[in-house]
Amino acid sequence: MSIFAAQENLLSNNTENMNILSDRILNLEESQTIAMARKSRELSDSGVDVISLSLGEPDFDTPDFIKEAAKKAIDDNFSHYTPVPGLGELRNAISKKFKRDNNLDYAADEIVASTGAKQTLSQLLLTIVNPGDEVIVPAPYWVSYYQMVKMAEGTPIVIEAMVEADFKVTAQQVEEVITSKTKAFLFSTPCNPTGSVYSREELAELVKVFEKYPEIMIISDEIYEHINFLGEHVSIGQFDSIKDRVITVNGVSKGFAMTGWRVGYLGGPKWLAAACTKMQGQTTSATCSIAQKATETAVSADPDFTKDMRAAFLRRRDLMISKLQEIDGLKLSIPQGAFYIFPDVSFYFGKSYKGTIIANANDFCMYLLNEANVATVTGEAFGSPNCIRISYAAADEKLVEAADRIKTALENLV
Repeated sequence: MSIFAAQENLLSNNTENMNILSDRILNLEESQTIAMARKSRELSDSGVDVISLSLGEPDFDTPDFIKEAAKKAIDDNFSHYTPVPGLGELRNAISKKFKRDNNLDYAADEIVASTGAKQTLSQLLLTIVNPGDEVIVPAPYWVSYYQMVKMAEGTPIVIEAMVEADFKVTAQQVEEVITSKTKAFLFSTPCNPTGSVYSREELAELVKVFEKYPEIMIISDEIYEHINFLGEHVSIGQFDSIKDRVITVNGVSKGFAMTGWRVGYLGGPKWLAAACTKMQGQTTSATCSIAQKATETAVSADPDFTKDMRAAFLRRRDLMISKLQEIDGLKLSIPQGAFYIFPDVSFYFGKSYKGTIIANANDFCMYLLNEANVATVTGEAFGSPNCIRISYAAADEKLVEAADRIKTALENLV
């Protein structure tokens, strides 16, 4: 049984619960990145030496100066409720960060801080999408985009980008799927799962399309902004002709190694920020006050402090690419950001070992887990069923060992 169907099977085997649960939750799929991480932990707990390359989390610790800010907030008894969209000091700091780093003009009342960028995105879609509205989502997409649109009762319109195009969609592809029902365009740069980065020129071509359709909102997920190997991060909100309908989503989890602190935020039109605040006020209210003070310190700092982590990821990318290029049959693009490699593995479909047949990317990932003891994630989770996602957010020696294990396992397939 596929581990990704485990929870659905658990539910379907209990008809009493099935009658109680909503169609919304029954139609929602479990995050496959989390499912694979759970399975690899189970194997590790049973004594198997598993190298997990499945989760999107930096293996660095939060910088000390950020932790000190949180400690001070605790000592200062900063432990009470804050305004729903976040502390004024935090939103002012984010406003300055947007201007300093991205040349974006968002006032404090155009910013909403939430419990992670995942909440930011989900409540944003719940705020703007009506049943039947279409949201264009380039694939490969981050695992939760598709499910979030469904949860908002919208219709995801997927555009497939190929490895030969570095997994980036063209302006023509976008325009071809726009209809009278199109409400939004949702994408990430740098991209999870591919590491692709849209250049200024590529974004300018997309902007030319959006200029023709003033009713379409553009949602730009820039959570990997600081892990960009091109030397320049370009926000689509910089383009004057569309900036009044761009929502820029960011956070501190990836670039600042603060995954567990759970702070994300958006910048957008004042009316939209107010609507998201209204939604958040009926769900979580404000995020953790201590985490907000830590985030204020993080975004106020000179972003150059992130360069050492970025350099480490670039070194690991090059190491992992060089190792994977030694394996016949993998089709690779060179990621320019984030910390993922997204090879096309369809060469191995139909091959087998000891009675195990690789029919698809799900089978491929399970084969690597069981035969190589390396955890990856199927590309099906990201809308690209011919691919898998490999995270290189791990120590160099672990990456080398994992690549060698993968190579040996794949050489056994015939």
